[in-house]
Amino acid sequence: MKTDILYRPSAALARCALSPGETIRVEGGSMVGMSPDVKIETKAQGGFLTSLARSMFGGESFFQNTYTAGSSGGELLLAPALPGDMFAIDVNDTPMLVQSGSYVASGGTIETETGWGGAKSFFAAGALVMLRIKGRGPLLLSCYGAIHEIELKAGESFTIDTGHVVAFEERMQQNVRRVGGMKSTLFSGEGLVVDLQGPGHVYLQTRSVDAFMSWLFPKIPHPEARTAGT
Repeated sequence: MKTDILYRPSAALARCALSPGETIRVEGGSMVGMSPDVKIETKAQGGFLTSLARSMFGGESFFQNTYTAGSSGGELLLAPALPGDMFAIDVNDTPMLVQSGSYVASGGTIETETGWGGAKSFFAAGALVMLRIKGRGPLLLSCYGAIHEIELKAGESFTIDTGHVVAFEERMQQNVRRVGGMKSTLFSGEGLVVDLQGPGHVYLQTRSVDAFMSWLFPKIPHPEARTAGT
């Protein structure tokens, strides 16, 4: 599969060129358009229990769509729900931990798991869960804002707000903690951070959905406020 990312970084669109007979699994709602010779099959990927776990605990769709190119190949256009960038990673038997909302599509023998025990540690405002991605093949991810990649050498560490984490290699050492004490956590505007230690690659998003919602929510008129003003 050859992937070109268009209109980045604020309104990215992925154009995926499929070889004859090639298949790609796509998160529900991500398809923008496709050529006539591409067929779609919707099913519970990995079985009922796996799909239920991915939906309830991983924040992904219960059903996934599998697209298969015809004898002459095909083209598929994909985009995430939020504005921002998209990027592709070639997974080569090095498991990745991925923010559930960033998963868009995958090919080859890529599998997604929600059974990773450390996933519970990554809850940020009750919304962020990490998926475990393993296998071999292309992985298409999205982010809110632009993507920033960091490569950490052996023993090198970096601290990241969990709301900005998109993906990192599972082999990296991780430590999730609060920013300072309880007072700092409540009043500094920060929540949980994760200390990552190399070697490995880390992918960050330049904007945080949680931070945006915290900014937006107070500005939304509430029915009680309108009633009181009448």
